[in-house]
Amino acid sequence: MTLVNFNNRTRNSAPYFNNVFDSLFSEALNKNYSITKMPAVNISENAEAYVIEVAAPGLNKEDFQLNVKKDTLSLWVEKKAAEDEVKRDFSRREFDFSSFARSFMLPESVDAEKISAEYTNGVLYITVGKKDESQNAPKTITVA
Repeated sequence: MTLVNFNNRTRNSAPYFNNVFDSLFSEALNKNYSITKMPAVNISENAEAYVIEVAAPGLNKEDFQLNVKKDTLSLWVEKKAAEDEVKRDFSRREFDFSSFARSFMLPESVDAEKISAEYTNGVLYITVGKKDESQNAPKTITVA
């Protein structure tokens, strides 16, 4: 196998000029983390509830949509940039769209009426309450 050195340079252009445009487009296509990366999630459990922490900085609480259907908790986020900028004399501007969706399977011990969410300091806290264990505790019945 023979390696061939490729020089993408025309007769009158400098190599630096080509490298600038190559890096512009490769960064825009390959390093757009807001589209390709899913946010990190921590899940913990205590006696009363499960707590799901979603790292989602730069969003507003209005950007989140939560839904519970049967035994699945679904989270959607969609954020678009504000369209108040009118002038178009920029040399490089990347679109500011981000969206993701996550779903979590809930165990049978979850009470769907006890689910709440709070967004503070770039972290979405979802608290999923558990059912009262006294209702599911085994009970001994004596025969009279």
